[in-house]
Amino acid sequence: MRSMHNFTRRTTDSFAADSHCRRHRSHRIATKLLAIGLLLGQAAAIIAAEPRTLDDRLLHLRNGESREWADFAESPDAESLTVAFQAEANSTEQTLRLRQQDVKQAWRVELNGQPLGQLERDENDMIVYFAIPAGRLLDGENILTVSTTAKDADDIRVGQLQLDRRPREQVLRESRLTVAVTDADRNRPLPCRITVVNADGSLQSFGDESHDQLAIRPGVIYSGNGSATVNLPAGDYTVYAGRGLEYGVSSTRLTIKPDDSPTIKLAIRREVDTTGWISCDTHVHTLTHSGHGDATIDERMLTIAGEGIELPIATDHNKHIDYEPVARQLGVRQHFTPVIGNEVTTALGHFNIFPVPATAPPPDFRARDWPTIFDNIQQTPGVRAVILNHARDIHSGFRPFDPRHHIALTGENADGWRLRANAMEVLNSSAQQTDVMRLFHDWMGLLNHGHRITPVGCSDSHDVARHFIGQGRTYIRANDADPGRIDTAAAIDSFVAGRVMVSLGLLAELTVNDRFGPGDLATASDTVRVHVRVLGPRWAAADHVALYMNGQLIREVAIATDNGDSAAAAPAGVKWTGEWTLPSLTHDIHLVAIARGPGFRDPYWPIAKPYQPRSPAWQPTFIGCSGAVWLDRDSDGQRTSALDYAQRLVEQHKSDLPELLDRLANYDASVAMQTAGLLAHAGHSPLDPTLQQHLTAAAPQVRTGFQQFAAAWKQTQQARAGD
Repeated sequence: MRSMHNFTRRTTDSFAADSHCRRHRSHRIATKLLAIGLLLGQAAAIIAAEPRTLDDRLLHLRNGESREWADFAESPDAESLTVAFQAEANSTEQTLRLRQQDVKQAWRVELNGQPLGQLERDENDMIVYFAIPAGRLLDGENILTVSTTAKDADDIRVGQLQLDRRPREQVLRESRLTVAVTDADRNRPLPCRITVVNADGSLQSFGDESHDQLAIRPGVIYSGNGSATVNLPAGDYTVYAGRGLEYGVSSTRLTIKPDDSPTIKLAIRREVDTTGWISCDTHVHTLTHSGHGDATIDERMLTIAGEGIELPIATDHNKHIDYEPVARQLGVRQHFTPVIGNEVTTALGHFNIFPVPATAPPPDFRARDWPTIFDNIQQTPGVRAVILNHARDIHSGFRPFDPRHHIALTGENADGWRLRANAMEVLNSSAQQTDVMRLFHDWMGLLNHGHRITPVGCSDSHDVARHFIGQGRTYIRANDADPGRIDTAAAIDSFVAGRVMVSLGLLAELTVNDRFGPGDLATASDTVRVHVRVLGPRWAAADHVALYMNGQLIREVAIATDNGDSAAAAPAGVKWTGEWTLPSLTHDIHLVAIARGPGFRDPYWPIAKPYQPRSPAWQPTFIGCSGAVWLDRDSDGQRTSALDYAQRLVEQHKSDLPELLDRLANYDASVAMQTAGLLAHAGHSPLDPTLQQHLTAAAPQVRTGFQQFAAAWKQTQQARAGD
């Protein structure tokens, strides 16, 4: 029995031990299964949180039959984008991410026939995000479309679509970035433009809105004090900092992980010495007062400071706006001196005027002819400067310098209206010309016709970042020691006198006989020495400089860097310097220097494509132009134009055409052109066979002048015949 008892006890003990082992093993297995389950759950959560690619292509869309730009294919991939994908109905907000390029018109984004929003109307390459409201996704098939009903041609690229199951705000606030920008020489915070692009070079949207110290758009931040903190998705980024033409660009690359909050410091250095020159933008708008564009007046103050514009002219449409109180409120007034102006927007052209008192009534813009328009402008108290804006663009069906209205070669209005402006835009960075030289030649034609007219560079900016302020600008010769306390009367005097340089990334500095600059009348001398310097920051290349005499090209040089690469950016500051000696002349002339270089569309300073292109072919160009220096070669103390000389000659020899042509041999082609214009007014067609016969014996420059005028005159006659 004992043995049986012992056996039973041992058996019971063994059973208990076995049961304990089994329970222990089961616990271990359960623990492992729980761990595996947790890991699988976490993996599933991670997979669910990862953005889902709906379509990784970047498609070329076109809404019209004509190709807008030559850098797009002849045939688009489609007129609109349609992507079908499977999904589950969403009980909470989700997010659509996409990439867009070259968007100029309004393109709708719709999911299952319901709007999500519109693409950003911005030609820059950017990443944008759309909130998908709860219930918008369907169980099963869903249809996403991008389309437009715009009538104007628009070549765009759009795609690389991703669906993120998180709300838009959560996606865009995944991480935080702080950037601090200082002046490298003074170690002080500096108002600036900060640009953030992803690994593909696209502008990255942020999870923040503008506030009193930051103006924010996709990939672009303007800081009024050099510091910025923004939220953005995790990823690989390049961050740039700059401050307009005069400063270099500093950059850094970084990887930001979820919940990271890195701080980076960038220092930028002034690379272009503009001492004695005030940076001015004569054409500036706000959404607040012009009603279009996207820059509020608060944002505008930050962009002015961030681009280093020292003399901004407020030119909202048919309104007098004072920036002073807002600039002081935002703490940026010390960086610039604002001037009240007005864009007088009429059916027959747009005209910027300044300065004007804030309380003065705006000029009546409803007149239907130039004489009345200019009468209305000149009745406005205080106005000193009157600028003809974007003369080659059509507004309200009218183009001021259309051949039917204007003979550009001789600067003559074909309608008999007198241009009573004393300045004109030769460069408008928001309304670029397909031929970047077109408006410069128009201006020089006006000088030859006797107009005292200042060349102007401006931005015409209505936006924070699309067409940004100060890209095109005018430098005025005046005391710039304290940007917040500029003597505006002295600066405007200098502007009206033509003591300026025009810039889009470059400057062309012109000096005659070591004394005379733009706007000056150089006294006569036997030798005329022309000194030219081309200046610009390291990031802007210059490869060509030219000298024009009375609008005719007389000297040009290819600019090469030390390594012989003419397309490379030369050292910061002075990129080229040279001197020419001109032959002795007996009549007055004006000289203009123009420098050019290959521009770019890089995100930290993208040059906008033409506003009203004349061709799909276009190349971005850096350009700098001097104001005109007049040479008093006849020593009468006056600026005598080509038209003045032509009028004297025609009056003296109007009955003797061979003698008139013979006398013209003592003058250049510009005087011959003006003479041909006067003869045409008197009824002598430039195509007349008798005139053509006499021209065979004329001097080469006389034949050239008459031939060029004949072509321009014929174009105008044909245009007017079609009215």
